[in-house]
Amino acid sequence: MPFPLQGPIERFLQRRAIKRWRLAARASAKLDLATLDRKNEVAKKLLRHIGAFKLEADSRLALPRIGSTTFPQPPGTDWAWRPKPWRAPFAGVGIAPALSKMELTNELVIFHDCKRAEVSLRQDRNTRDTDLAPFSVALEVFHFTGSYLSLVIEIPQSSCEGLRKRHLIRLAALIEREQPTEIYARLNVKNGPNTEQLLLTLPSDAPEAMVEFDLAYSGLNEKRAERMWLDLMIEKPRMNKVTIRDLTLCRYPRADI
Repeated sequence: MPFPLQGPIERFLQRRAIKRWRLAARASAKLDLATLDRKNEVAKKLLRHIGAFKLEADSRLALPRIGSTTFPQPPGTDWAWRPKPWRAPFAGVGIAPALSKMELTNELVIFHDCKRAEVSLRQDRNTRDTDLAPFSVALEVFHFTGSYLSLVIEIPQSSCEGLRKRHLIRLAALIEREQPTEIYARLNVKNGPNTEQLLLTLPSDAPEAMVEFDLAYSGLNEKRAERMWLDLMIEKPRMNKVTIRDLTLCRYPRADI
């Protein structure tokens, strides 16, 4: 049962309990030993429960808060987003085996062409002091004979509202690789019957990765932009584990020259 502290009765009882133990502490030097022993036993029982509560509370409050959208953004940013798998818990632990077109959430889908793939995809809670995202996504691959494996991230339609060719789309990610492997990011923008695609390689020399998709190099029809999604393509995924501890996107105009 939850421990309510919101109502006036609960707050009154809490104040009374605090006052009772404050007075007991002041009177402890004058109590007879039998009474002091009884009160000390009660205090030890309370301390065990209070200590357990404080340990759990401190641990949870020290973690990135669930739902957090906090991350560094360039000046002039007019749209920013952290996908749900890195922001909020979902119903379930993960998917294993992760077959092609299976969803971790409605914003993250796995695609591959291996019929007997030994692939798992799961969400983990971030616990490090340096983590900004509440959750991470771990992709683990054992046997794999396919020719491709990608994670597809569906981006909200709001990213296309007011989209212009002068915009840059920044992808920032924190990626840990168990074995060295290249990861490519492809931004797809559907505008009318056409889909513009911009492909970049994520840096692999450090976990922190940041790339900018420059829409000036696309054939974007600004009046017809309607959908955007991101492909993360992992090269030679066999016998590897890739943990994406954070992933964010933001949009901002190119600086005037």
